Amino acid sequence: MRKYDLVVCGGGLSGVAAAVQARRSGAGSVLLIERYGFLGGMATAGLVNPFMPYWKEGVPPEQGGQLVFGIFDEIRRRLGEMGGYDAQGDHFDAECMKILLQRMCLEAGVELLLHTFVEQVHVKGDRLVAVRVANKSGIEFMAANAFIDCTGDADVAHLCGVPWKKGRESDGQCQPMTLCFRMAGVERDKMPPNPEIDRLYNEAKARGEIDNPREDVLHFHVMQEDVVHFNTTRVILHDATSARSMTDAEIIAREQVWQMAAFLKKYVPGFERSYLQMTAAQTGVRESRRIVGQYTLTGEDVMRQARFPDAVCRFAYMIDIHNPAGTGTERWHQPQGGYYEIPYRCMVPKRISNLLVAGRPVSSDHAAHSSLRVMPACVALGQAAGLAASILLRKGGAFCDINGEKLHARLVEIGAMKADA
Repeated sequence: MRKYDLVVCGGGLSGVAAAVQARRSGAGSVLLIERYGFLGGMATAGLVNPFMPYWKEGVPPEQGGQLVFGIFDEIRRRLGEMGGYDAQGDHFDAECMKILLQRMCLEAGVELLLHTFVEQVHVKGDRLVAVRVANKSGIEFMAANAFIDCTGDADVAHLCGVPWKKGRESDGQCQPMTLCFRMAGVERDKMPPNPEIDRLYNEAKARGEIDNPREDVLHFHVMQEDVVHFNTTRVILHDATSARSMTDAEIIAREQVWQMAAFLKKYVPGFERSYLQMTAAQTGVRESRRIVGQYTLTGEDVMRQARFPDAVCRFAYMIDIHNPAGTGTERWHQPQGGYYEIPYRCMVPKRISNLLVAGRPVSSDHAAHSSLRVMPACVALGQAAGLAASILLRKGGAFCDINGEKLHARLVEIGAMKADA
């Protein structure tokens, strides 16, 4: 058994932000565990791109509408210095992201353990004592005084017996999964407008050439001039917390990618000489477990622009629910110039006193989750969790005892939030 002050499980953007902030705020030994051989989570393994809006509805950053700062801003700035970020479209290079996140962790003194999967926990009373991990070395126990679950699926919280919910309230079905892919060799200046691509796509669906249930073709330009990024496959009625269901989802998604690539080459101008450049390392998951925490953020909170004294993140991304069962996407935008806040209590699970949850599995309902699940909010939540962990390690006690208002004030002091938005 190895002992640390803090163990962060999951090396996506929320996990990196949590580990880095904890070390910068004085935490002693911090271990970051990641199942892949690189950091970044959905930003790298999932090829998710670009960053979704991190500003007030209708008020872009250049007009003073920015809401997420701190480590998220640092990531954007340093990516730009490496030539891996296009600020105009908020696109980033995944390979630059991998090396940058690695550097940030090592610079902060975070110990990394890659190719490692948390597979069991040791709980004593209301405290998580250690996580049991599996890797090429075998089975090891990692003990700590505090833990942060940034697995994306609340895996550690689940293993601890923390109550959670999954999917929409009516039937428990989650938003569909998507395997991102990229086409290279594209003459982008010859591409038709989006409505024309959608028309060609739906005609191909009607002819039985494509099985994808999505209603349109979602694509983005990236930093390479001849590459187009597609976030458009749709795997419905599958469960990201089941290995067999995920296996089936990967198979379905890869077939959809192949169909989409053939369609683009055959019917869409500009793609005549294109080729399938790459698919993501794993199918992207929009939704799985959501913990039941000290407070549950609701879709009503999002739309009424709720404010909380213990706010750890301000956000304004729309409610964006991809139909769990088929075609269609429901979207509700914030009122112009508006935003909502996510309270610290959403990260504090029930039953386990020394565990925080950051990223998309925080305590929320199906609708609110569809807004806060994107990368800028996940970085903000991770940074707040890392700061809270440093406070807990210094003062002792339980995460639920941390003064959320003081945590908010400290986030303002370190530049992660503005005093007034």
